[in-house]
Amino acid sequence: MKTIAYLVVVFSFLAAAFLASLHPTVIDWPTFLPVILGGVIGVVLIKRSEHAEARSGDKLSRNRAVLEQSLENILENLKALDGRKDKVPTYEMRFEIDKLFRDDLSNFADARDSMKHLFGLQAYADIMSSFAAGERYINRVWSASTDGYVDEVLAYVEKSLSQFEHAREEFRTAAAKAAAA
Repeated sequence: MKTIAYLVVVFSFLAAAFLASLHPTVIDWPTFLPVILGGVIGVVLIKRSEHAEARSGDKLSRNRAVLEQSLENILENLKALDGRKDKVPTYEMRFEIDKLFRDDLSNFADARDSMKHLFGLQAYADIMSSFAAGERYINRVWSASTDGYVDEVLAYVEKSLSQFEHAREEFRTAAAKAAAA
């Protein structure tokens, strides 16, 4: 269904582009409008398909496991990095960050929309607020490492750890409420 909807959108776009190019100043509206309507219908079908897929029980349970595992990996790596942050040369910290966090940050971001369906919008906002702050701090460490700012590197590793711990706490609270409901 989703593939058909994408094909409808593509063909509608191509047909509308062709119709618009036939004459430099005049558009054949009786032909053009149904083609555009077909594209709109295709977009609506894509959105409905994505929404149904997002609420699928299998996808939600897979994404919940990804979210939990990614958050735990990030915290584990951040605690280890915080414990040895003064031993890692400032200019090397960005490579440590890339090695330790990129996959888990990306996996969490890819699965984050499932939290809306699992826990509700307020819990999603609470979790993502802390998660996003922690991610910004990790990015700040990376930038400070590139620029050679030792004090900033040391300070923001700790700030990031604090934010991710809060995100995990919010995640656990939301999961407990969802299980009780």
